[in-house]
Amino acid sequence: MKLKKLAHLIALIGAVGPAMAQTTADTPADTTTQPQKIQRVEILGSSIKRIAKEGALPVEIITRKQLEEQGIVTAEEAIAVLNINGNGSDNLASNADVTSGAQRGNNGASSANLRGQGSDSTLVLLNGRRVATHGMKGSAVDLNSIPMAAVERIEVLKDGASAVYGTDAIGGVINFVLKKNYHGLEAQVFEDKDQHPGGNIYRATITGGWGDLDEQGWNVLVAGSHTYNQALRGNQRDFVNTFQPNRGLSVDTRGTPFGTVFATSLGPNLFGTKAPTAASGQVYNGVNILNLPGGLGCNTFDGMQAYDAKLWNDPTTAYGCAWDTGRAAVLQQPVHNDNGIARATFKAGEHQLFVELVGSDVRVSKSFSPNQLSPSSSTFPATAWYPKTGAAYDTIYNALVKVFPSIAANYGLPIAYRWRCMECGNRQIDTETKAGRLQLGAEGPINLGRFGTWDYSAGLQRAYSESQSTLGNGYNFTAALDAALGSGIINPFLMPGQTQSQQALDLIKSTSAAGVVLYGGKTTLTELDAKMSGEVMKLPAGAMMAAVGVDLRREEYKFNGDLRAAQQRPAILNAPFDDQNALDQVHRDIKAAYFEVLVPVTKDLELTIAGREDHYSGIGGTFNPKYSFRYQPVQSIMFRGSYNTGFRAPSFNQLFNGVTQTQYAGKDLVDPKTCPSGKVDQNNPACAAVLPIIVTGGKSDLQPETAKEGTLGVVWEPGSRFSANADLWEIRKQNTIDTFALSTMIAQYNIFANQFIRDASGTLVAVDQRWVNAGERITRGLELGARTNGRDFGGQWTAGIDASHLLMKKSRATKDSPYGPSEIGRFLFTGDLGLKWKATSYVTYKQGNWGGMLQNIWRSGYADQQLPGVANGLVVPPNFDPRVKAYSIFNLSVNYTGFKNTTIVAGIKNLFDKDPPFAVTYDSNTGAGSSWEPRVADPRGRSFTLNVNYKFF
Repeated sequence: MKLKKLAHLIALIGAVGPAMAQTTADTPADTTTQPQKIQRVEILGSSIKRIAKEGALPVEIITRKQLEEQGIVTAEEAIAVLNINGNGSDNLASNADVTSGAQRGNNGASSANLRGQGSDSTLVLLNGRRVATHGMKGSAVDLNSIPMAAVERIEVLKDGASAVYGTDAIGGVINFVLKKNYHGLEAQVFEDKDQHPGGNIYRATITGGWGDLDEQGWNVLVAGSHTYNQALRGNQRDFVNTFQPNRGLSVDTRGTPFGTVFATSLGPNLFGTKAPTAASGQVYNGVNILNLPGGLGCNTFDGMQAYDAKLWNDPTTAYGCAWDTGRAAVLQQPVHNDNGIARATFKAGEHQLFVELVGSDVRVSKSFSPNQLSPSSSTFPATAWYPKTGAAYDTIYNALVKVFPSIAANYGLPIAYRWRCMECGNRQIDTETKAGRLQLGAEGPINLGRFGTWDYSAGLQRAYSESQSTLGNGYNFTAALDAALGSGIINPFLMPGQTQSQQALDLIKSTSAAGVVLYGGKTTLTELDAKMSGEVMKLPAGAMMAAVGVDLRREEYKFNGDLRAAQQRPAILNAPFDDQNALDQVHRDIKAAYFEVLVPVTKDLELTIAGREDHYSGIGGTFNPKYSFRYQPVQSIMFRGSYNTGFRAPSFNQLFNGVTQTQYAGKDLVDPKTCPSGKVDQNNPACAAVLPIIVTGGKSDLQPETAKEGTLGVVWEPGSRFSANADLWEIRKQNTIDTFALSTMIAQYNIFANQFIRDASGTLVAVDQRWVNAGERITRGLELGARTNGRDFGGQWTAGIDASHLLMKKSRATKDSPYGPSEIGRFLFTGDLGLKWKATSYVTYKQGNWGGMLQNIWRSGYADQQLPGVANGLVVPPNFDPRVKAYSIFNLSVNYTGFKNTTIVAGIKNLFDKDPPFAVTYDSNTGAGSSWEPRVADPRGRSFTLNVNYKFF
């Protein structure tokens, strides 16, 4: 039977536990141990209503006041500063570059990632009920859709909760609680003004409430807000600089604003079919004449430097130039967010009936480096190569022939090259997501005869999230661009001071694909839920409480790729379409029933048992129990612990993405069964090159990921002025749904042998690279907290610290393979960065109408990424540091309530204007960053916040 999340200690620890610093003047003892009236409430993670001071749940409470005093107005900001939140690519800074396939859902979405288990393993609720997942990806809630204008508090459950809520609640649960029975009218304006250019944040909200449930029997709440996050570009911050070879960083692209010449076997060209050889005997390819002996130098052009062949361990590139793509990236995506909510609540005797409508419209724009045109590859035919009639042809030829005299006989042949088309403009993808929810509900007491009176709650909702990404500037129709380039009118070899002709600019503009829909998706959630809780019987130690409930829902998903007619889809260069995964409409039905029983064994010991059975159409059933205890032998000490299992159902994409069969085109693949060396040897039939079909896409027989979780903690509160807590936790995730690189499958053939498909004679014909339930991950950590308070100098102060310490983080591809190295404190290209320590500390002071807070957010350093030349020990940069330094910033705020009906909060974020620490986080066109890590640091620098709230009545 499952565990019910046992009472955690909001009373003892004072519920001032948010990993974000507490900024109110009230102490935990003041706010949680002195309830003004006894009433039963439902605590996040439990379905049993109980008197609040009886509970002991591992829940952090973040109040609206705390958010305002820290200058936080978006859900993304609120979750990002939590120590318990992971460091994955879940925010709009870390997914600001090109994405495709499974990552396409990051277009415009920001997600929570508790305990580093992933956004699809973190359950997000609104008023205790599910929210439709983001329309593009279909597997995680977009925090931008939360109506923050009406949020009263945020509850963060730091424990698995599948026994209560079902799928996704492995890392934890976040519940956004809206205002209830609010009456009045207030308006709020907020500005977060950056000291440096770009990155400003603005918000305006209005909230109105009429009627009083207790006195008039009804209440209506209406709230709306508009938030605008201004774009912040890489060239607006000095720390964004990919050319720092002295520290081990340089960019890996030869797509530069001044064209680079390549050899290619696709047809006759100036460089020939093979890379040319210089007099020294060294072979070179990707040659930029600016970097040849006697050339003007790559740095003649803004943003260009010599390609660092040593750092990339490739001597053939030594005559190349590179361009800093990081400077063109958006560090903070521009966001326009409109949110609204209307809620009406009516009292009928002891019952409450409500109807609630929530809606949002979020518009986000990604913008990154101009397209890299490569008429040296199969993307363009030879007709796109630079012709002899081009104005710069002789200049390029004369410079090259001095170093490579063997090409002299090729004069007149077109030039195959690579060029960064600055005139095309930065690539842009605009994404709009519209979300809505209509919720009907009722709650109140129900008489069960001899079982007494229980509390019930029931709801019916219909929710959706619909997204669409559209190409903006910087994308061009390939065929039209091919013809334009081959005309010779466009010059990819402009010298300093030269500009494209108007004819050339008009040609480029005529090939624009702006306005073409890239893809779109929609999720729909229909849910009916009901639950009851109450007292079962009296025991010597107190009342035994219980809860039962049912949850019936249908989840629907559809995804469209290119909306143009199939016969009218001219190719668009480098546009990350995903047509093979288009889904007309798929759905699944979920039926769930759950229970929870709280048993007071003694006056000091309380046990909770809970369990939930979920049945998914097409997948089957899963039962998840939870057991927890709360033991308080003396008034000042409480012990708590839990054990539970959890699960995450496969996403629609993982189940239903289109299956694609592609012929392997390389000449480097052998059958690992017959050729253990893994190297092609045409003289050995067993090691001959093979060309199997590679199968990718969804897999309908996937099963849920499962998890075993446990926590063990202690809380010490020797008096009303001090409390401390320590909680050890572990999550063992099994049957993880993964897809593996072909190289990994070959290297571990004994593990993946079933994925290699053979015909009757045993000949390898295909490799199944689709999703599989295979891996395991273990994460273990320690969460610590302490807080104190007092009165001095005529005012009241509080101080506290919350920290998380990662003890174990490791994974393995399959249950039969060994675990890989520890993932704590070392760079990973994708997924969650396992920072060893994270901490947030604060001091607040309040006297009369004045209050203030000083807060520190600290993140430990980690082992940095190393480029190939450094990793292989071939070069040691003079200022190389193998570790990324710790990140630490201070925030200061002051609030004043001396004006009638007005609250003013002014603050400074990043008080000492500290830049993100240097990190070799090279932008590889599938993520973000450059010389800093967006999964850890905030790129904005020092900013000044002002929040004014006025209550009309």
